[in-house]
Formats: sequence, structure tokens, C-alpha cells
Amino acid sequence: MTITDLTPVRDRSAWTAADVEADRSWCFELDAAGRAEIDTALATVRSRGLTLPEVTVADFALPGLARTLEAIGREVRDGRGFAVLRGFPVEDRSLEDIELAYWGLCAHLGTGLTQNSDATLIHYVTEGRLRPNQGTRGVGRPDESPLHVDLTDCVSLLCVRQAPDDPPSWLASSTRVFDELLDEHPDALPPLLEGFEWDRMGEHGEGESPTSGYRVPVFSVAGGRVSCRYNRYWMAAAMRRHGTNNTSEQRAALDLVDRIAAKHRFAFRVEPGDIQFANNYTVMHGRAGHEAESDEGRMRLLMRIWLDFAEARPVVDEAIIRYGIVRHGNLGWTAEDVRTGRVGSARTRRADGATA
Repeated sequence: MTITDLTPVRDRSAWTAADVEADRSWCFELDAAGRAEIDTALATVRSRGLTLPEVTVADFALPGLARTLEAIGREVRDGRGFAVLRGFPVEDRSLEDIELAYWGLCAHLGTGLTQNSDATLIHYVTEGRLRPNQGTRGVGRPDESPLHVDLTDCVSLLCVRQAPDDPPSWLASSTRVFDELLDEHPDALPPLLEGFEWDRMGEHGEGESPTSGYRVPVFSVAGGRVSCRYNRYWMAAAMRRHGTNNTSEQRAALDLVDRIAAKHRFAFRVEPGDIQFANNYTVMHGRAGHEAESDEGRMRLLMRIWLDFAEARPVVDEAIIRYGIVRHGNLGWTAEDVRTGRVGSARTRRADGATA
């Protein structure tokens, strides 16, 4: 595909901060009845003795929240690309109960996948002792987290405890970045369409390469839809591993992505009980830095669930765009895979069964 074949997105996913400030249809609130329904579902799961990988959408019935969850799913898949659900019950709850309830709710939106070397389905985002083994990734550290995407269709983050200095979180529309590049800097698009290798941050399995081994496009177009895969830290790590550097053209293009995303980013407060959902093909997320905290009980603590949607977004090559950056090592396995002991076995990245 050439630059002349490309057309701007111009739909609701291509927003600015002013757009989402003016139209807050992406924000949802749990009322007392919704929280009570979650508590009832949790009690049912507890009474049956189910562990987290055993909990399915059928086990965690939320009929009263069905319309809200459907609206969240539509907003994330086909609307702004993100949603925030406020009021999830976390106060005076054990971490185990929060995990089960969070997992049960997210099961209504997609399929949860493992996220780290420990093959856990819920990843603790913290600088404290609860942080899992995560290779050389910097998840949970107090320094700034630049705008980026995660590895699955959707990333969900539940705030259990915010840092004492209350750093703002950021979201930015990657399709807005694409539109602005196409309108004002089309010469920057070729290296972004060609893409970059991604490092696997020390979490690849035996016999797997330490990088993706192929270029992952920053922007790609399929079925008339633009998808973005952008994590500059992981891309730079692959370069360092190979002992190479970006060309001046590549560096200038990546700098433009960062600048445009930062210009249009939406900054907002995240409080305990807030859940953020972001479409990793259309929305980047990040946050400001915060002060390091030595007291474990005061450290920032989020839970993260990676979700895949049942109806996949059309992409140029799902083996690269959808699965190529997540299916390695102990990452990208389903709860069923965890239950049945399949984690670590061979798997494919293509519908036709091919592994590459």
C-alpha cells in the first residue's frame, strides 16, 4: 500500500482531549445495585470453591449490568476506543476477592490472557513485593510511563490504591496521530508502515528468538480500518539487542508520533475502584511519574487484565499484528490453557496452523 492509497480515519476513534472532555459517553458509573450484583456473583463463586482460572462468564452472572457492559464493549471496540468504569468495589476487600470479582466482570467483555513470566492472568502493576516476574519490563516503576500500547486486543487496569501524589493517567488516540501524519507529515509514514522489530524483554521461551524477528508495522490498514502497534521502548530494545540504531528518517517519524500523541493526550485522575479499558489498536495509554514510596501499604497498586475480543479487528496479518508480539514464552495463554497445563507447549499464530 502506498501513501496515495491511504485515507484519513475521521471517525469517533480519532479524537482530541477536547473531544472527550466535551463528550463523556466513555465514562460509566457503578451504582449500589451494580456493586451488590458483583458481590452476589463473587459469593456464588466463593461458595463453589472456584479458583480464578476456573471462573467463566457463565459462573459470574451479572444480568443487571449486561447493558452497561455491552455499552462499554461497543465504546472500546467501535467508539472512542476506551472506557472508564467507576465505583468498582475495592475498599475493605481482600486482594483475592478483588481479583475474582475483577476477572469475573472482565469475562463479560473478552478472553483474559497471561501477561508475564509467571503466566499469571492478573498482573500486579506496582513497585512493591506483589510485582510478578516480568523479564526486563519496567511495569510498575514510579518513573513516567510514555504513551504506548499493550500486546493484546484490549488492556484493562483496575486501581486498587493510587500513589500518594496522585499522578494523572494519559490516553491518546493513535488514529488521530495517523490522521495528522497523513494530513501534515505524509513523508513520515513510510518507515512507520514498514515497522520495527519488537524485543521480547527476556520473556521468550526456550527455542524462541529474543526479538520478534520480523517488523511489526506501527500503522497498518485492513478492511478500511487503521490499526496501531506502538511501544517505542520495546522497539528500541530490539535495536540495542542487535547493536543497531534507527536511521534519521525512522527517528524523526517516531519523534513525530510521540509529539502528536502528547499534544492530543487526555489527562485524567484515577481513583481506587476505577477500571480503565483501552483498545490497543486505536488508543495509547501512559501516566505521569510519581514519587517512589517505601511503605508497601502506601504504594501505588493496580491490577491489569489483558483481553482478546471474540470478534477480531481486521488486520493485515494477524500472525504479526495480533499475535506476533504476545504469543511467546508464558505470555498470551488463556485461562483454559492454564487449567489444562498447556502453558509452554507449541502454539500457532495463524488461523491456518502455521507457527510464524
